[in-house]
Amino acid sequence: MSASRTRFYLDKRNGKLLGVCAGIADYFGWDVTLVRIGFAVGTILGGGSTILAYLAIGWIANAKPNTLYDQSPERVEFWRDVRVAPKRTLRDVNAQFRDADRRLRDLEYYVTSDSRQLADEIEKLR
Repeated sequence: MSASRTRFYLDKRNGKLLGVCAGIADYFGWDVTLVRIGFAVGTILGGGSTILAYLAIGWIANAKPNTLYDQSPERVEFWRDVRVAPKRTLRDVNAQFRDADRRLRDLEYYVTSDSRQLADEIEKLR
């Protein structure tokens, strides 16, 4: 069974302690440094309650499978967009398919039209 690309995973390869901040940053597409700073500020202002949440997440969440580390940046960006904004991603993919379909229709029309110039070029190739 392949790993789900839309789940939250601990990012132990890019993490410092348990990989919770790196996992959160990877899941939402944020900069890991900002997540770590936010965690530190939350720890100071929250009286240490975020440490318990950090440890609980580190204990409960699964580590990121190795197969998800070896992907192209485009694929990683696509799946991040699917997690963060699935409706927008679906709309973008549909727009790309509509554009490809339109270009294919234009090409078919050009090839099958009664263009005399195209017919002459084909005859020259024979």
